[in-house]
Amino acid sequence: MSNISNIIKSLQNIMWKDPGVSGDAQRLEQLGWMITLKIIDDKEAELELLNDDYVSVIPSELQWRNWASDSEGITGDAMKDFIDSKLFPGLQNLDISDGNKRAILIRDIFAGTNNYMKNGTIIRQVVNKLNEIDFNASEDRHTFGDIYESLLRDLQSAGNYGEFYTPRAVTEIMTEIINPRLGEKVLDPACGTGGFLTSAIENIRKQDVHSVEDLKTLEETIRGQELKPLPFMLCVTNLILHDIEIPNIINGDSLNREYTSIVEKDRVDIILANPPFGASVSDGVETNYPAQFRTTESADLFLLLMIRYLREGGRAAIVLPDGSLTGDGVKQRIRQEFLEQCNVHTIVRLPNSVFQPYASVATNLLFFTKGEPTKEIFYWEHKLPEGQKSYSKTKPIQKKEFDSLKAWWNNRLENEQAWKVGIDVLKNNGYNLDIKNPFVKNEEIVYSTSQILQMLGDSFAKSESLLNELKSSL
Repeated sequence: MSNISNIIKSLQNIMWKDPGVSGDAQRLEQLGWMITLKIIDDKEAELELLNDDYVSVIPSELQWRNWASDSEGITGDAMKDFIDSKLFPGLQNLDISDGNKRAILIRDIFAGTNNYMKNGTIIRQVVNKLNEIDFNASEDRHTFGDIYESLLRDLQSAGNYGEFYTPRAVTEIMTEIINPRLGEKVLDPACGTGGFLTSAIENIRKQDVHSVEDLKTLEETIRGQELKPLPFMLCVTNLILHDIEIPNIINGDSLNREYTSIVEKDRVDIILANPPFGASVSDGVETNYPAQFRTTESADLFLLLMIRYLREGGRAAIVLPDGSLTGDGVKQRIRQEFLEQCNVHTIVRLPNSVFQPYASVATNLLFFTKGEPTKEIFYWEHKLPEGQKSYSKTKPIQKKEFDSLKAWWNNRLENEQAWKVGIDVLKNNGYNLDIKNPFVKNEEIVYSTSQILQMLGDSFAKSESLLNELKSSL
């Protein structure tokens, strides 16, 4: 473990010497494409041994083994020139006319990736360091998997990339509860760096994968989509490290698809996701949705999209912010559709520091099944560990904290952490799902938009009245 950890530390130290790399995001992107190419080459070497007819989709001179593996090979200006004028243009323009999935994946990765390093000698040092890892050796691969997790966590402090990292404790408990099994189609339409997908892969593997055929089935049933190039590349690499030979990950905006074009053949058994929230959608994307549901709030459109993608009887666990649980107008209509199409059986309320340090929004885990309307919702309030005021980068949420939720899950009794709300109460309250814990007193009062507008109106009216009185007395 320490050996690979040391290699990664050395790589990072070497890269900082290059004048072209500034900041964590650029360093991760640079390291990302190099690791991706090395992993692909290691995997292809393995495939060539197993299959005499295997031919790489990467032209020979662009294969890692032919420009990177010789420690005494090209360096300096020749290395920099090769990467900028041959490697990147060659991979960005791979022939995909025959629909080869591997070629499409590699082309998509390099279409959105940059070579930031300017010093070819330093590039050679990085490449030589990377060659100390053998991704075909299971020990190296699994060890690197852990290191890779820590690299993904580094994204939390890399500008706005933190949004793509859901704490592992959260992805694992959601996956465990939903319990995907072999043969079930799993989708994450906003998959970031692949945390939910790798959790699903591990959950299925430890229960159901016993042969090469099983692994093939697993590979064919895991699907994801990610808009931004860096997390897309990291997700693909993450899945390859989890033995998914050709990850079924699309680089693009899931919302940018006609809502009604999602039909039975597109539907899935399971959705695990933490869709982006607090962001506006790309211009015009909302017109893909029925008129009564059009909004520019991404979390609300993703909720509609996920309901649409689930088959009848399909089950899901998703992260949603408090803002999607309440609000009038379109928000209310979307929630009504949600409760009528799906049995939203459980909402786990999380403290608002779970996604620190890049977001302090209060969030919720919603568990639901499509195909029958909601009759009642059980709420569970997740409490911070004793003596801890909030989560942080150094004190993140731990999986063992969910033990009490797991113990309660199959024997649901109301207590100071759990309460039940019937559908009639929700309907009468404008389908507001932001229900506070009734067992906790002195809770801050939360008003609806219409109540706030009414109070503002009253306040302005009172001010105007006082002003008129003042004028008349002068």
